Amino acid sequence: MKHRDSNQKPNSKSGISGHTHKRIVIENVCEPRAEPSDGVAFHMTLLFFTTRTPWVRASKVAIAHFHGLAQGGGGSWSRPFNEKEVILNRNSEAWFVKVVCTLFVRFHLSDTCLGYLSKNLTPLVAFEVVRRLDNPKLGLKFFEFSRESLGLNHSFKTYNLLMRSLCQMGLYDSAKMVFDCMRSDGHLPDSWNVGFLVLSCAQVGRFDLAKKLLAEVQCDEVGLSSFVYNKLLDELVKRNLVDEAVCLFREHMGLHSHLDTCTFNILIRGLCRIREVDKAFAIFNDMGSFGCSPDVVTYNTLINGLCRVNEVNRGHELLKEVQSRSELKPDVVTYTSVISGYCKLGKMEEASVLFDEMISSGIKPNPITFNVLINGFGKAGDMVSALTMHEKMIFLGYFPDVVTFTSLIDGYCRTGQVNQGLKLWHEMNARNVTPNVYTFAVLINALCKENRLHEARDFLRQMKCHDFVTKPFMYNPVIDGFCKAGNVDEANKIMAEMEEKKCHPDKVTFTILIIGHCMKGRMFEAINIFSKMLSIGCAPDTITVNSLISCLLKAGMPNEAFRIKKTASEDLHMSSLKRTIPLRTDMDIPMAI
Repeated sequence: MKHRDSNQKPNSKSGISGHTHKRIVIENVCEPRAEPSDGVAFHMTLLFFTTRTPWVRASKVAIAHFHGLAQGGGGSWSRPFNEKEVILNRNSEAWFVKVVCTLFVRFHLSDTCLGYLSKNLTPLVAFEVVRRLDNPKLGLKFFEFSRESLGLNHSFKTYNLLMRSLCQMGLYDSAKMVFDCMRSDGHLPDSWNVGFLVLSCAQVGRFDLAKKLLAEVQCDEVGLSSFVYNKLLDELVKRNLVDEAVCLFREHMGLHSHLDTCTFNILIRGLCRIREVDKAFAIFNDMGSFGCSPDVVTYNTLINGLCRVNEVNRGHELLKEVQSRSELKPDVVTYTSVISGYCKLGKMEEASVLFDEMISSGIKPNPITFNVLINGFGKAGDMVSALTMHEKMIFLGYFPDVVTFTSLIDGYCRTGQVNQGLKLWHEMNARNVTPNVYTFAVLINALCKENRLHEARDFLRQMKCHDFVTKPFMYNPVIDGFCKAGNVDEANKIMAEMEEKKCHPDKVTFTILIIGHCMKGRMFEAINIFSKMLSIGCAPDTITVNSLISCLLKAGMPNEAFRIKKTASEDLHMSSLKRTIPLRTDMDIPMAI
């Protein structure tokens, strides 16, 4: 390859002045064993660079087609190079890569050019071309072109590069196609690229491709690490596809990978989360047959699963089993899970005994331990014990959080001490502890029970300043209070605010409003609310329908009552309403009370 500096003045027609161009000429890059036919060289494209501008221009230079003429002492096609031209032996392969890239991207390849490339394009050059293209879609096209048109068997590096870049662009089907080509071309996939593809597909929910890959590599006897399988199982469990995770475990795990304790913990966690505790114990009992032993995480997960389904006594027995094993020691999570289970059942004495046992064992409780105990005592109405736990929590250096404050406020409200709950609310704000949905719900509900509607209404207004997702149960007590007080207009405003916060009214909301409007004699508005309820897909129950029919009958509107009954019995399939109103409407109609 030769390099020549051009000292000529720039061509004015080119529109570029004052630029020094460098011309690159490829020499002796010829097809071996080619026979001369017509003495004409074919043209290939090479890049033409300028020294100042960053853009690239394509120009055509001749490359000798006849290898025999080059060896035979020259010919009319050959000319001596100018003395300023320098042969560039270095980086000739890099320039050839640039040539191939330019040919592929910008020009139609002739048959002659294809023949040349089929003889001179190597797997290494092809890899550099794919890398230089720096575009997964273009790289895939070049891969297909060189594989099908040139018969090139690519290197392992090219397959890996393409699969990785295609996955990064989200083109998982294309990556799978490259993987299939690799296998059909005789390259045995290794555990790294299989694991990469499996996890890439799993992380975006493409479990269909991940499972296909696992099934295909069984024939190749590619051993995947437990890390890959564990991540795949974890992704399935995170998406609540626990049954699929268990099936995958049964089909693949014992035969094609080395299992570890983490594998079983993932499955047990998923099964306990969907309350399939017995199935979780079946997985637990299989651990020994795979040479795995449970750790404290395994036991903690099972204990928590048992307590969630209110089998606290079994959870406590499992805690005792951990205590009896010399290689294991229960931790704060173990004890807190059982304590939480007892608190949910209202068995505060058992919870307190276990708390004292944990302290005597040298295990320091964490804020979660205190919060579940404070919440349990508060629900039991034992505010003295709840405040005692609060003081112990502070003594051990833990600051009360939103859960702590909400539990104490709830306890005060349950015992009728709403003002004490409001004092804690103000203390909470003074400490810059942000309330959550349940903090508002507890106070709103308590204020409504004491008929302090305007204070409850003020809490609803304060919720507008927070970004948390509200629920209908937060609004319903206030709507109910205003409807019972005869202020249905304010109730309607609150419902509008619900919808502004994208909180969809539920069955209770609509029933309260329907009855409230009926009590004010606004029967047609009540019917419109019922129609709106149906239009948004909120199915009424028998209480809603019976209440509306009863009020319509009392208001002397039997035809409207009949239509409501017909809609409920035919469209909503409420067969229990068929005997409430006779089919005829021109006779005395019994009132459904």
